[in-house]
Amino acid sequence: MEHSSADSAEREAPVPDGDADHTLTEAAEAILFSADEPVTLEQIADIFAEVTGRDRPSAEAIESVLRSLNETYEETGRVYEVHEWGGGYRLATRSSVSPFVKTLFVDEHETSLSQSLMETLAVVAYRQPVTRPEVDFVRGVNSDYAIRKLLDRGLLDVEGRADSMGRPLLYGTTDRFLEEFGLSDLESLPTLREVEELLDDPAFDEERAKLLRLDAEDDSDLEVPAAVTGEEATAEEEKAGREENTDDGSTDGPSPAPTD
Repeated sequence: MEHSSADSAEREAPVPDGDADHTLTEAAEAILFSADEPVTLEQIADIFAEVTGRDRPSAEAIESVLRSLNETYEETGRVYEVHEWGGGYRLATRSSVSPFVKTLFVDEHETSLSQSLMETLAVVAYRQPVTRPEVDFVRGVNSDYAIRKLLDRGLLDVEGRADSMGRPLLYGTTDRFLEEFGLSDLESLPTLREVEELLDDPAFDEERAKLLRLDAEDDSDLEVPAAVTGEEATAEEEKAGREENTDDGSTDGPSPAPTD
């Protein structure tokens, strides 16, 4: 036991660096606090080694430090915690205080995704890599405009070309998609069974009813009957997009479509 305690003390012993002494815990917390994007374990290890001159800490040691930070935050009633998402780690506020943060940044947030964009994003997320015709088939309408908007927002990216006739572009989700939806990786997406269970939850029904009442007007502008032609569907979605851009102060039209 004495040997184990000594090793633990050595790992966390402060390391001289100019006028300050730093531990791995301090370094990890400072890095996460300052980062605008998810930080990987490798990045934390590299930065710690570069600044202190010590050997790179192992991934297990850093994960242990991050768990310790979360335990400390919870014990002291802090409103933030370390989250794993987007292929790395970030400091973020707890969901219980999200209304305060949303109110603070309400004017800076991008317009929320419309029903059309959410449908398209969901199809790509669960079936990627996927072509636009495949997305059209699932949705029953032309998805060209929706895909272009999602590309503009950095939620989708081109993954290559399919081997089918015409070599259409293949689309997939990005790291920003994972970050925006609080996912560590694509394996964290809820399964269809979990989605069905959520839909059957009475609490979800109540929340959904509230959202439907708030978004009824916007959603009605984007509903396109399956029987219309692809050109008409695209025109309807582009019209809704122009109105959406006008509402948030933007005057730019839809970006040019990728070449299939």
